[in-house]
Amino acid sequence: MDSSKKATFIKNWILDYVNSMPKKAESLVIGISGGIDSSVSSTLSAMTGLKTIVLSMPIKQKDIQHDLSLRHQEWLKKNFKNVQGHTLELDSLFKTFENTLDNFGSEHGMANSRARLRMTTLYQVAAANNGIVVGTGNKVEDFGVGFYTKYGDGGVDISPIADCNKTEVWELGRELKILDDIINAAPTDGLWDDGRTDEGQLGLSYKEIEEAMNNKDSKNRDKYIQIRKSNLHKMDPIPVCKIPN
Repeated sequence: MDSSKKATFIKNWILDYVNSMPKKAESLVIGISGGIDSSVSSTLSAMTGLKTIVLSMPIKQKDIQHDLSLRHQEWLKKNFKNVQGHTLELDSLFKTFENTLDNFGSEHGMANSRARLRMTTLYQVAAANNGIVVGTGNKVEDFGVGFYTKYGDGGVDISPIADCNKTEVWELGRELKILDDIINAAPTDGLWDDGRTDEGQLGLSYKEIEEAMNNKDSKNRDKYIQIRKSNLHKMDPIPVCKIPN
């Protein structure tokens, strides 16, 4: 399926889901970071014609990342009359969280807490607008290496691009005429003060991961399996203690 047909298919899938709900949602709520995944997901949401609320939620954000988020927000509002854009500064709220948990310091934990605070914000906005939260994860992140925060950016109601590899998301971005600066930006989760990239954290590029996912003889297969195993707890159902009769 080419990118044009894929975009139409995903847009219609979102509409079909909303129309199938017992109590139909009145809005789509999505967080935008200035990255390609959230830019494509928010654009596909806007294409449905449904009220689409996009939130920029900076927490200690690098200026270049936040700037791309704001530019995409303006681009959406310019191109789609059904889009509302809001910038919610969460720095002070997160600082209170950090100070409250000062005795339980963990750099990795605090990075994930940024994503979880954003998730909580998205659901509050969705509740106030009879909406559903739209996810931004792609197939490599969600089902390949589990590169997302459990109950953070992994906490959503629908996942429109989760069956698209990262290269397919970039292709969709070009098809949808997403800003070139967003398409060309190095992927990052934006959760670290040092601005580390996805490739820097994973040790492999998305192209290398996709090749390893699809080719058992890939030179990167063992590395991919290692990353995947460490994150399977995110992708598998929550373990439940079954009580015998």
